[in-house]
Amino acid sequence: MEKNPVLLSRLSLDSDIPLYSQLVSIVKRNISAGTLSPGDLLPSEAELCKTFDISRSTVRQAIGALEADGLVVRKQGRGTFVAEPKMRRKTENVYSFTSEISSMGMTPSSTLIDFEVMDPTPDIVKVLELSSPDVKVYRFTRIRNVNDVPLILETSFYPQFIYPKLTKELLETHSFYSLLYEVGIVPHSAVDSYEAVMLSRAEAELLGCKPGSCAFFVQRRTWTEAGMIYEFTQSIIRADRVKLDVCLHKDGVSFSRSVDNQSKNRPAD
Repeated sequence: MEKNPVLLSRLSLDSDIPLYSQLVSIVKRNISAGTLSPGDLLPSEAELCKTFDISRSTVRQAIGALEADGLVVRKQGRGTFVAEPKMRRKTENVYSFTSEISSMGMTPSSTLIDFEVMDPTPDIVKVLELSSPDVKVYRFTRIRNVNDVPLILETSFYPQFIYPKLTKELLETHSFYSLLYEVGIVPHSAVDSYEAVMLSRAEAELLGCKPGSCAFFVQRRTWTEAGMIYEFTQSIIRADRVKLDVCLHKDGVSFSRSVDNQSKNRPAD
């Protein structure tokens, strides 16, 4: 009998990422890669405990998190199964530019403008809740393109310890979220703040707009399931190509944004 793909992975005891969170990431990766399909049975609690040398409470915490995300469903007396797609919560597009734009049928790409490993400023120490100002931080600026047309000017800050081997070359050829996903760093929640601004001449030049054009200034902080802030991003988004929708309903508020493939603004002369 073929071994369940979940049992082929390993947990890192040296990582700062909680063991249950690492197990959640392993299952998510297998679902995303298609090695686990809807209806597939996950290993039993006993199998997971034995293979990964972890406690039942750790396994139950991981399964509970997967169930809360709508990725698995528990059936009394039968086990835990991968959920049908219609049962899953579609949250991944909220965090990933690549996934979000691809889901709209458009082609995302990025142009790296700047990359450095820096000593964090007091403001960055505070916003990332770093344990010490001695913790190194990645800072990089990218232009986010849709169908080869600039849409977002984005500057991001990440603690270096979450992915110590990041290089400029790696960032130019890979989605950083996909790299983080491989080491178990998965977005669990985020807070965005939006402001209306006008583009400076330098910003407008990078985004192919007229100086003074309207834009959204967005600041985002992103947390892992364990409650660690691992991302702070400041983005300037062209307002001539993005529409924001806020839907109010009895269970709360939902938010979405759409991208117009046709620019309504002429490039600067």
